[in-house]
Amino acid sequence: MINSPNPSDQSQVITVSALNQAVARLLERSFPLSWIAGEISNFTRASSGHWYFTLKDDAAQVRAVMFRGRAQYAGFTPREGDKVEVRALVTLYGPRGDYQINVEAIRRAGVGSLFEAFQRLKERLAEAGLFAAERKRALPLFPRTIGIVTSPQAAALRDVLIALRRRAPHISVVLYPTLVQGQQAGAQIANAIDTASRRAECDVLLVVRGGGSMEDLWSFNEETVAYAVANCAMPVVSGVGHETDFTICDFAADVRAATPTAAAELAATPRTDWLASLRADATDLRRAMRRALSDASQALDQHQRRLLSPTARIAQQRLQLQSLATAMQHATRNPLHQARHTVDKLSARLAARKPDPSASRAALAALRHRAGQSIGAQAAQRRDSLAALSAQLELLNPQRTLERGYAIVTDAGGAVLRNPGRIQPGATLGVRLAEGSAELGIASVQPKVE
Repeated sequence: MINSPNPSDQSQVITVSALNQAVARLLERSFPLSWIAGEISNFTRASSGHWYFTLKDDAAQVRAVMFRGRAQYAGFTPREGDKVEVRALVTLYGPRGDYQINVEAIRRAGVGSLFEAFQRLKERLAEAGLFAAERKRALPLFPRTIGIVTSPQAAALRDVLIALRRRAPHISVVLYPTLVQGQQAGAQIANAIDTASRRAECDVLLVVRGGGSMEDLWSFNEETVAYAVANCAMPVVSGVGHETDFTICDFAADVRAATPTAAAELAATPRTDWLASLRADATDLRRAMRRALSDASQALDQHQRRLLSPTARIAQQRLQLQSLATAMQHATRNPLHQARHTVDKLSARLAARKPDPSASRAALAALRHRAGQSIGAQAAQRRDSLAALSAQLELLNPQRTLERGYAIVTDAGGAVLRNPGRIQPGATLGVRLAEGSAELGIASVQPKVE
């Protein structure tokens, strides 16, 4: 944003260069990279490689510049009156103060819609599985016949034939002619691929065409061609366009080559390489055989030196047997002698430590006698005590009291009567005597007179 200068403030005065630079920055910030469609006019290619031209339509025009670093990737050179689409940045050319656009990329008009159609078809076929890696087939190592799908007048055919004649002149070639450009080309290409698949007279199929614009290569972007390539009975190598060109045929093929010549090189390994490889293999085989024979000869010599006559072998084994027998005898005798010596030592120690039981027996007999005497005395004392207790118990026996003339009187309930006040006239009492019992009827009760 440029502020209006204040007449009274001389520090706000700017130069024309500064003004143009500020306007250029303002334009570049305000207008991002955009695609602009128009017609080429006043096209000039400078010695520096820069392109200068005017882009116009029916109502307006704008100057345009495309620098050499961008122009070299354009893929074509515009001509007067060409309809194009450019991706450009709006700016200002400072020295002249001219508004212009700096072109970053250029394409023919309509390529944008073609590219969108290409992307849509590519996504649809990818979802259908035509580009899956597991569907890709390996190329045969030794193809005998190579099929070529292209135009008989195409330069690509000449390039492929030259490459095959140089690398593998022994390989047969079958041409399946077709148009490679135009409205009917897609159907013819698919039909040629189907024909090659149906005849099955080649080991690998090359689908080739030289470079061109996206419109020129569009026949190889058709869905029928993609399905024909995917359903082909033999592996397919796609060599369409230049290295930077990609078509639907490339994605559907088993192998994609950058150019038609590269497709021929991928399909046929040079005969000289195979012959050199065979010679190297033969050399390696001879060297391996000589090494194996040498090793076997040395092993035979070693076995021969180790081989003995039967008599010497038997004598050697007899000596080994005698040595083993002696070792076995020593091995059995030594442990036996050692065991006997150990038993003798243990017997001597046992005899030295064995106790004399005679004293213990005498002491035991004395203790047994004393124990018998003590037990007899204790038993006599206990019998005497028991007799005394029995005599005392006999004195307290109620039967002895009854035998002395006493009686025990009980009421009808069996309770012993001690008080005459508990006796009622007419009651029946029980009387227990020394030699039996009786029941008495009470006529009257007289109190005791002291």
